[in-house]
Amino acid sequence: MSTTGNALTLAEDEAVTLVSELIQIDTTNTGDPATLVGERKAAEWAAEKLSEVGYETTYVESGAKGRGNVIARLAGADPSRGALLVHGHLDVVPADASEWSVHPFSGAVQDGYVWGRGAVDMKDMVGMTLALARHFKRENVVPPRDIVFAFLADEEAGGLFGAKWLVENRPELFEGVTEAISEVGGFSITLKDDVRAYLVETAEKGIRWLKLRVKGTAGHGSMIHHDNAVAKLAAAVTRLDQHKWPLIVRPSVREFLDGVTEITGLDFPDDDIEGSIGKLGALSRMIGATLRDTANPTMLSAGYKANVIPSTAEATVDCRILPGREEAFDRELAELLGPDVEREWVGLPPVETTFDGALVDAMTASIIAEDPGARVLPYMLSGGTDAKSFQQLGIRNFGFSPLKLPPDLDFSGLFHGVDERVPVDALKFGVRVLDRFLRNS
Repeated sequence: MSTTGNALTLAEDEAVTLVSELIQIDTTNTGDPATLVGERKAAEWAAEKLSEVGYETTYVESGAKGRGNVIARLAGADPSRGALLVHGHLDVVPADASEWSVHPFSGAVQDGYVWGRGAVDMKDMVGMTLALARHFKRENVVPPRDIVFAFLADEEAGGLFGAKWLVENRPELFEGVTEAISEVGGFSITLKDDVRAYLVETAEKGIRWLKLRVKGTAGHGSMIHHDNAVAKLAAAVTRLDQHKWPLIVRPSVREFLDGVTEITGLDFPDDDIEGSIGKLGALSRMIGATLRDTANPTMLSAGYKANVIPSTAEATVDCRILPGREEAFDRELAELLGPDVEREWVGLPPVETTFDGALVDAMTASIIAEDPGARVLPYMLSGGTDAKSFQQLGIRNFGFSPLKLPPDLDFSGLFHGVDERVPVDALKFGVRVLDRFLRNS
């Protein structure tokens, strides 16, 4: 059954309201069980919004109290086709209210934006998805295939109590799913003369949160020491920080750069690709980070008194690894750190798929229908999403959370940043695009 324009307009307006309401639910994820808030309230809220219009929902607390996840399925016309998963996470990173123009959990709608922590990461997509899920039920829309909606916990700390736990413990909730869409893709960048490219994420670097530990000989700080754990760790961290990992241009990056060249005429020659990336302006930091592995020290811990040399010192390193580079990365890491540095880690693998097929065609058509003349390009995300867990079920993953953005908005800088916000018009645009996409995928 087709929907009227008025009904879809109501869904657009509802998406704005839902994003604002969801931001007002504090779901701060510090990664520390002693200080995190948890997602239960937001998950129960999402389940209620779905139940109101007739969905049967599954609420799961995944291995820890308060870490709520909600899953619902909308039956499609052809149950023999692989289902489509539309997933989003409910948790957000911490925010210091003293640094913000508005309170980060106000969900304020002002100056043409919805403001607050999670506005782009990723309560915007959750709100759009919920609005459309409700819209489809109200209008008796039957999509071409089953759609599984999932609203998840703990993405900001690796999904250990969200996607990863569900994949390992409740895989039946995703039975029949072959493809998925989620965050950090489908947003626009203005390249020239009001020509917008919409970036669909087809790959993302792997994550390895690495703990380094060095042991030495404890003693008095006034003595001469040749086995100082702090000094040895500092030297190892410095070697790691100064190391230049090999430059590798993966297919998703090359396709993106070739697309930019075709649109703008800008050249990205192989012999100076890093230097030429600066032509991308605000996007250059994100794209530049997809040319090499990275290993950035983020935390140091050692000692307990000024005049005591400790026996151990520890460091935390955030490693991001290109697809196909995991074994080589481990070898280089071992050579850099040497045998005296103990290593342990938790990690999630890289993700990579090709930019082709019927789902990509549907994405492209839905964007162009709302923004004629737009281009759709693949790209690699330097960060990570819950796609890393879902690929373990054989699911093909894309980042497709469509937003038509103002040309002067530093979108990538809003992720985990101060004054995070999403344009109201972009949310309404996203609802229209996703409506077309879900009806034709």
